Amino acid sequence: MAVRQTGMAGASRIKPRGPLEARLRRGREAAIHGLLLFCALVSILTTFGIIAVLLEETVGFFRDVSIWEYLTDTRWTPLFSPAHYGILPLLAGTLLVAAFAALFAIPIGLVTAIFLSEYAPSWLRSIVKPLLEVLAGIPTVVLGFFALTFISPQVIRPLTDAPVFNALAAAIAVGIMIIPLISSLSEDAMSAVPRSLREGAYALGATKFEVARRVVVPAALSGIAASFILAISRAVGETMIVVLAAGGTPNLTWNPLEAVQTMTAYIVQVSLGDTPQGSLEFRTIFAVGMTLFVMTLAMNVISQYLLHTFREVYE
Repeated sequence: MAVRQTGMAGASRIKPRGPLEARLRRGREAAIHGLLLFCALVSILTTFGIIAVLLEETVGFFRDVSIWEYLTDTRWTPLFSPAHYGILPLLAGTLLVAAFAALFAIPIGLVTAIFLSEYAPSWLRSIVKPLLEVLAGIPTVVLGFFALTFISPQVIRPLTDAPVFNALAAAIAVGIMIIPLISSLSEDAMSAVPRSLREGAYALGATKFEVARRVVVPAALSGIAASFILAISRAVGETMIVVLAAGGTPNLTWNPLEAVQTMTAYIVQVSLGDTPQGSLEFRTIFAVGMTLFVMTLAMNVISQYLLHTFREVYE
C-alpha cells in the first residue's frame, strides 16, 4: 500500500504539458527534422552534381572520339601529335598497381586480423589497433616519398635493374596504405562471430589455429571479402603515391618493374598543366574520371552484395 501511495505521489508531481509547450516541442522537432533532411539532400545533390558534370564532359569527349577507339586503342597520347585516345595503357597501369598492392596487403592484413581477433590478449590489442589507425592516418604523399626514396632505391633496385620510377614501388606503398583497412574491417567481422562457435570447436578437440582457420574465417567470410574489395577500390583510386613513384609514362605492360601511368596520375598531370579548358585534351580527364568512377562504383556494389547475400546472422 505504501508503494502504491509513493507511486501516486510521484505521478502527481508530473505536470501535464500545456498547449503552448506542446506546440514549441513539436516546432523544435520539426526544425531538427528539417535540418537533418537538408543535410541528407545536400549530400545526395552533391553526388548527382558530380555525376552530371562528369557525364556532360564525357559525352562531349565521345562526340569527337569513338568509344571503340577509347576502349581498344593500345596507345594513349592525347597531348601529342598524332593523338591517340586508347584507355588501355592507363587501365593496365591502374590495375597493375592495384593487383600487386592487393597481393602485398591482403595476406598481411588478414593475418593481422586473425592475430588480433584470436590470439592477442586485450592489453596487446589495445596497443596494436591504435597503431594501425595511426598507420591509416599517414598522408599518402608521405608514403609516395617513402616509395621514391626508400622502397625503390633501397629495396627494389639492388635486386633488379628496374628504373627509379616503377609500378612495384608504388604498389608496395599502396599496399602499406590499405593494410589497416583490411585488418580493421576483417577483425571487426571476426569479432562478430559468436563465442559459442569457438567453444563448440574447442569442445571437439580443435586447436586455436584450426578454430581460426575452419570456424572463424569461414563464418566471417562475407565481411572479409568485402574488406578486400573495398581495399582494392581504395588502391584503384589512389593518386599521390602513384604520381610520385610509378612514373608518368602510359605503358601497356604487366611488368611491375617498368614505369607506368595510372588514371589518377594522368588526371593530375593534365589538371596541373596548360591544357585549355573546354578543349578535347581537357575533356579527356573527365572521360578517364568517369571510367574510374564506374570501376570503383562496381567494386563497392560488389562488396555490398557480398555483405548482404552471404552474411551469417546469429541468434
